Amino acid sequence: MPILPRTDKTPLGLYIHIPFCKSKCQYCDFYSLSCDNGRLMDQYLKALCTHIKETGPLAPAYRVDTVYFGGGTPSYFGPDRLAAVLTAIRQSFDVSPQAEITFEANPDSVTRRLLRRLKSEGFNRVSLGIQTDDDALLQQLGRPHTYEEAVKAVQRIRRARYRNLSIDLMFGLPGQTLQAWQNTLAHVLRLQPEHISCYGLKVERGTPLYQIKDVCGLPDDELQADMYLAMVEMLKGKGYRQYEISNFAKKGMASKHNLKYWQGGEYLGFGPDASSDFAGKRFTMIRDLQGYIDGIRTHGPVIAEMQEVPQQERAGEYLMTRLRTTHGISREEYEKQYLLPFDPLEEILEVNRRHYYAILSDGRWRLSPEGMLISNTIITDLLLAQERSISLGKKY
Repeated sequence: MPILPRTDKTPLGLYIHIPFCKSKCQYCDFYSLSCDNGRLMDQYLKALCTHIKETGPLAPAYRVDTVYFGGGTPSYFGPDRLAAVLTAIRQSFDVSPQAEITFEANPDSVTRRLLRRLKSEGFNRVSLGIQTDDDALLQQLGRPHTYEEAVKAVQRIRRARYRNLSIDLMFGLPGQTLQAWQNTLAHVLRLQPEHISCYGLKVERGTPLYQIKDVCGLPDDELQADMYLAMVEMLKGKGYRQYEISNFAKKGMASKHNLKYWQGGEYLGFGPDASSDFAGKRFTMIRDLQGYIDGIRTHGPVIAEMQEVPQQERAGEYLMTRLRTTHGISREEYEKQYLLPFDPLEEILEVNRRHYYAILSDGRWRLSPEGMLISNTIITDLLLAQERSISLGKKY
């Protein structure tokens, strides 16, 4: 029986991890595997739905306002399986009629049947992984599609009447020049997505790309910085508001689900290696597909680690996550929520403002585009100042 809605419930996001891909990209460090085993997918579907149905009754005071199917490649999982998972969610949780429901897709697996079925089930947002318009680079990165397939996928998405399309791009790719990156942006802008995510390539240890990182022509830090600043300026000129380091959206089209991560919202993750921040606790599922399936089936352990997050750690996370966004941080929020002095932080922010790395507007501090390029350094300085203020507070 569906859970009856209550208007005073706490917003909750759900993340569903689909770990299956047609092929594994050369740079990918996410938990996923190349697999076309329909039987294994069906076993995983059963485990997912069971886990969701067991968890839903534990969250009666929550209302789901975002659902995000990530991966892996959720579109490769197939429309019937995705629809079955969403049905289980609706049967187990109180889902808002206005919920943002997203699925990630690769262009090669975007079919008319997939789009129509998911649209009819209530999916209303597509996140399409295009990455680049350069077919040679796509092949080098191990992507299973061409740019022409990506354009056709966008056309299918629009014909299926999706009005919320996000496109993922990457810069800092092997051999990529500033001009080539600007050309990529210009081509993708013609597709008129509502949302664009642009990520600098990170070469993670253990990936195939890591083994050739010194000889594959990766742009240096200076060139990547030029790419980033050119991207910010170009997208701003086309009406895309930057709301997070790597994310840009037309007015009102920011990703509601991802904002939960950056603004301290609560979310539950399902599937191997999925993370949750719920009821004051943070926990992560085991990074093992078969182990997850077996654990759900036998009522065995599926959580790899769990911790209760102390307020002091939350205060640090406030700085780390909010300064990723253009909404930034404020004295009033910080002091009221964490009962810590803001003055030590403001001293550091003032120094960065004089160097044009930080901006103070309407009582809120945020990083400039140049500041976001060195955000790790700025946030480290703020965290050290925060630790000192906490230590001084304990002495009195």
